[in-house]
Amino acid sequence: MREPREMTTSGWVNRIAALQDRQGYSEQHWEGSFEDYLGIVRQNPKVTRTAFQRVYDMILSHGKTEYIDNKKKLIRYNFFTDPDFGGKDAIYGLDIALMKLVNVFKSAAQGYGTEKRVILLHGPVGSSKSTIARLLKKGLEAYSKTPEGALYTFAWDIERTNLDGQKRREVMPCPMHEEPLHLVPHEWRGKVIAELAAPEGGYAIPDTGDLCPACRFVFKDLMTEYKGDWEKVMQHVRVRRLILSEKDRVGIGTFQPKDEKNQDSTELTGDINYRKIAEYGSDSDPRAFNFDGEFNIANRGIIEFVEILKLDVAFLYDLLGATQEHKIKPKKFPQTDIDEVIIGHTNEPEYKKLQSNEFMEALRDRTVKIDIPYISRLDEEVKIYERDYNSHKIRGKHIAPHTLEMAAMWGVLTRLEEPKKHNLTLVQKLKLYNGKSLPNFTEDNIKELRKEALREGMEGISPRYVQDKISNALVSDKGDGCVNPFMVLNELEAGLRQHSLISSEEQRKRFRELLTDVKREYEDVVKNEVQRAISADEDAITKLCANYIDNIKAYTQREKVRNKYTGQYEEPDERLMRSIEEKIDIAESRKDDFRREIMNYIGALAIEGKTFNYRTNERLHKALELKLFEDQKDSIKLKNLVASVVDRETQEKIDVVKQRLIKNYGYCEVCSTDVLNFVASIFARGDAKE
Repeated sequence: MREPREMTTSGWVNRIAALQDRQGYSEQHWEGSFEDYLGIVRQNPKVTRTAFQRVYDMILSHGKTEYIDNKKKLIRYNFFTDPDFGGKDAIYGLDIALMKLVNVFKSAAQGYGTEKRVILLHGPVGSSKSTIARLLKKGLEAYSKTPEGALYTFAWDIERTNLDGQKRREVMPCPMHEEPLHLVPHEWRGKVIAELAAPEGGYAIPDTGDLCPACRFVFKDLMTEYKGDWEKVMQHVRVRRLILSEKDRVGIGTFQPKDEKNQDSTELTGDINYRKIAEYGSDSDPRAFNFDGEFNIANRGIIEFVEILKLDVAFLYDLLGATQEHKIKPKKFPQTDIDEVIIGHTNEPEYKKLQSNEFMEALRDRTVKIDIPYISRLDEEVKIYERDYNSHKIRGKHIAPHTLEMAAMWGVLTRLEEPKKHNLTLVQKLKLYNGKSLPNFTEDNIKELRKEALREGMEGISPRYVQDKISNALVSDKGDGCVNPFMVLNELEAGLRQHSLISSEEQRKRFRELLTDVKREYEDVVKNEVQRAISADEDAITKLCANYIDNIKAYTQREKVRNKYTGQYEEPDERLMRSIEEKIDIAESRKDDFRREIMNYIGALAIEGKTFNYRTNERLHKALELKLFEDQKDSIKLKNLVASVVDRETQEKIDVVKQRLIKNYGYCEVCSTDVLNFVASIFARGDAKE
């Protein structure tokens, strides 16, 4: 029997209601008297922090990781991995730029001067400038909901008389979400603050200014009514917890320049409410004014200026006062105190215009510029694409191994400057930056490479372009449900013809040549992978390793090796040892050192009671795999793969290799067949590396 509709609905409502955190809601909507608030401040003076202090503490609250990169100590701030929102806006590979940004917040939090500056994020298109601003805004919003990030404002509970003489009780929230301590008159405030924040606490309560015009009007009105009795005036004050919210326009503002002809500075500082002039009788009565400009509503939090340098000059005057003096000038009202972080972002052409415009000197002087370049480390670039294109998000299509890596490699290569010395290719430079070691290159060399390339990361292809082309490949009908690197690389190349940000044919040609370098690199990667899949016979590698160890042990101890078949003692098999060592470029002159190194390693393990395993030595593991591949490749007859007819024995061996590619390297049935055909065609051309 079916349940009544009401019961079913009620059941669902109950289930949804059970998800609500009722206690959290009541904490976030706390309300009390001014006396209650002073008790909170006495207990935790940090509720009075400035906007900069709160942003800095918010970043630190997520923790940090220190690490060394090429002898340079770097800090990764966990906040920028976007942990509160599942990494949706995570920033990758920009630790140095983000360290500089956090240092600006640290300096501003301590009142060293940068709190009087516009923070300007400057970089090429798509370098995550607006993502950083968005992270700060939503992070501050989330932080204000936590006990550590709590802040408070107040409302007036008053009785008002309009022009008709009618009285009504009204609750008027402070339109600028002010700090309640502004209610303490300036002449007493110093003493009050000193008593509230005990010296042993180590935190000095900041003084962020005076009441806004609307609250000042009410305060004076009540002081007159109560003949200067401040205590009675405070009985009309209701302090409440302040939760910042961009959607509700509370403490977080965003300003985006409109058409130059329609720009109006009242968008920043508020405007007269003409409907209320009739009620209050004057356009200079603060009750007839909407304090709802972006500067007003962003008080206590953060304001983001999108493309800040496109602002009309009229706006700049407001911006200058807001940064240096922390004051704004609403129409027909006195200078009004604000406490907010002002952050803007711009691209390079706009910034060059600022530098060449002599009328912008005042703004230049009040700006702290933080360069936000493109990523120059391959692993970090790959993370951007893996976040957007993974098995959880992409349904019904398989992305072949190395597809995203090769797209990312090309993107990073376009941003790197050609090495001036060191006899390096650009691909080798990319690998060095990515943490790979190359013979004769030290960490000092890498530091030198970075120093000589001053504009690295400020030009090149944006991740957005690469994402667009990966999307094109995903919706394409080609590939039988699988997207491979060549499909994406072909999309990247085809798009270069119409790319709007490529300024010259020479640049277009260079980007095409870099695609050729990436294809060459992909060939090496898949050849190596197929080689490892062919030689992934564990028993065969173990036997080959045991044979090699027996021979180098006899060689280093000047002994003979017992032949298992004949039982005779023979000289160590030099040909076998060299055939393995040559696979990892061990020169004849270095063979003794390498063999002793392996024996010493085995001896050290034996002392600790451990057994040697070839997997723990990466170089030896690679050499054994390559040797085994060389011994087996002819029996598998890879070259025959490109032929139309393949015998049954070869097909069985190929199927084993395909299953290894699928199981160990992430291929599917389609791309494992494709990659084997591709590698087979390389062997057929005789291009395989010996």
